[in-house]
Amino acid sequence: MAGITGLGSGIDIDSIVSALTAAEKAPKEAQLKRLETQTTAKISALGTLKSAVSDFQSAIKGLNDLSLFDTRKATSSDTARLTATVGKTALAGKYSIEVTQLASASKIASGAVSGDSTSTFAAGGTLTIGLGSSSFDVNIADGASLKDVRDAINTQLKDQGISANIVTDPVANTSRLVLSSNKTGAGNDLTMSVADAGSDLQSLVTNMPAALSTAANAKFKIDGLEIESEKNSVSGVIEGVTLDLLQAETGKTVTLTVGENTSAVKDNLKKFVDAYNKLMSTTKTLTSVVSVGDGKEPVTGNLVGDATVRSLVSGVRSELTNPMGSGDLRVLADLGITTQKDGTLKIDDTKLGEVLDSNYDAVGSFLTGDNGLMARLNNKVDGYTKTGGVLEQRVSGLQQTLSSVDDQKIQLNARIAKIQERLYTQYNAMDSLVGQLKRTSDWMSGAFSNLPGVVKKSS
Repeated sequence: MAGITGLGSGIDIDSIVSALTAAEKAPKEAQLKRLETQTTAKISALGTLKSAVSDFQSAIKGLNDLSLFDTRKATSSDTARLTATVGKTALAGKYSIEVTQLASASKIASGAVSGDSTSTFAAGGTLTIGLGSSSFDVNIADGASLKDVRDAINTQLKDQGISANIVTDPVANTSRLVLSSNKTGAGNDLTMSVADAGSDLQSLVTNMPAALSTAANAKFKIDGLEIESEKNSVSGVIEGVTLDLLQAETGKTVTLTVGENTSAVKDNLKKFVDAYNKLMSTTKTLTSVVSVGDGKEPVTGNLVGDATVRSLVSGVRSELTNPMGSGDLRVLADLGITTQKDGTLKIDDTKLGEVLDSNYDAVGSFLTGDNGLMARLNNKVDGYTKTGGVLEQRVSGLQQTLSSVDDQKIQLNARIAKIQERLYTQYNAMDSLVGQLKRTSDWMSGAFSNLPGVVKKSS
């Protein structure tokens, strides 16, 4: 409603109204700003807390997994010569393995033909490729080149694991087909023949050189027992264990150890401890009051005195120290995981290793299952992180507070606008009245000065 005001009285009405409305608005505006800042900070703090709790819950679930304790691990003393994978049925044990021969596949070369891969066979026919006890016919058209023969073999026998290539001798100006098989094991040798005596393909089977490589079994010893296998990947010799033979050398032994997968359990326990320590550090930061010197306000966390945080921390800590069962493992400290003065956890690697070596199954029973420590901890934190849980409800309530602040801002602005309008109405009325009085005063002064007998003062 501001405009040309104060003409009658000479008063700066705009400045007066502005000052009065600002004084009326400032306290409520400051209150709403503080509430908005505090609420936004709490929403952010609860988000940080939920993230830390979720990470802790993920670590809990990683340990509360029976399959983690069912798995076995195979360790080779020489991974260049031998590796192994194990399944659930594998039993712990140590084996001395000597690989004396690797399984090999067959490779043969054809007779030499004049020219390069473009050399042709005027009269085609049927080329018979043998692989062990099986044989396969490859039909070759009249006028086919050596390249065409190669391509026909590769196309028609690819599913049989047989492939062909061409090797050319530029000095002798001759070329040969080289056939390879991917089927290892004794008796799986390649052969090549042509039944039709009149076929020019006969040159491929005439004067064939000795086999470039013969098919042979892998030979190895396990604790002195001699064993053969058609393949270099050997299953069933040791229950639940698959051996991968990589390099052969007579007299060179490799030690294979099959045992519990303690390294995986240790890794998951470390993740659990790290996630717990992160959770404790986060809650401490969010609820701490830090003095910054004399005469200065302390720095406070955004969830100081928060009952939700106290309940969460208290529940988790009580479960960690609550003894369960009657065996050797009743609390985390029995695993070598202890609480420090600052409330964090620390792992004694030596003690943990000893417990896992001597009581592996008992560790699994202590940590996993419906009554295991991890399940009990998960029950303590799940109510905070799940959909519709405590933290989500807290954030939802705070978001409603922010919506209320926005509504109150709108209401405040509307109220201030009405106050401003009322003040302008009042001050403009006063200004108009003062203007009228001033004009009346000026008229009367003029009239009196013009009456007879009035002596005007000389200027």
